[in-house]
Parts: sequence; C-alpha cells; structure tokens
Amino acid sequence: MANRVWISFDLGVDGDYEGIYRWLDRRGAVECGDSCASLLWDQQAGVVEQAVKRDLKRSVKLRNRDRVYIIFQDHQSKYKGKFIFGGRKKSAPWAGYAMSGESAVDEG
Repeated sequence: MANRVWISFDLGVDGDYEGIYRWLDRRGAVECGDSCASLLWDQQAGVVEQAVKRDLKRSVKLRNRDRVYIIFQDHQSKYKGKFIFGGRKKSAPWAGYAMSGESAVDEG
C-alpha cells in the first residue's frame, strides 16, 4: 500500500542538495514549494517515518544542523508530522510580525 508523504527540508546554504534532489527524483517526488516535496511511499503505515529516515540517511549527507520534517499517515489513518532529522527552532522567522492588540501607556 502506498502512503502519501510530505517532506520539508532545511539544509542551510552548503547542504547536500544534490543528494536530496537525487533522492527525491528517484522517488518520483513532486515539488510543493521551496524545499518541500510530496511523494508516495510504498510501506505499511506506522513505520513510514523510520523507513524514510533510514533511506534518506543512506542517500544524503546530513549534518547535525540539517533539518528534515515529514508529514505522514499513521496506522490509524491520522496525519502526523515530525522532524526525522534536526528539530524545531526556538523562534520562527515570522515571530513578532503580527500586531498585538495591546496598547501600552508609556509614562515618564
């Protein structure tokens, strides 16, 4: 059974993009925006993330600071997302852009 998997990756400016692009091309992935792709993974649900992680590790030179996030269906057909390499940054690049509803009074 084939499962739909979405992959988002951040390899920095000098990461192994050739390696991950080669891996995505071999897997028949489709482009979903900058550093994001979707593909079908032939594996039973429930072990998809481990299988993708093993396969990527064999094909791409990943460093400690590289990040790969996948979204997949678990064995209960619920969608889940997780980092299989790296992790979430402490603050998002967009943090602080929204106007807050508070209006502070500055006093001297």
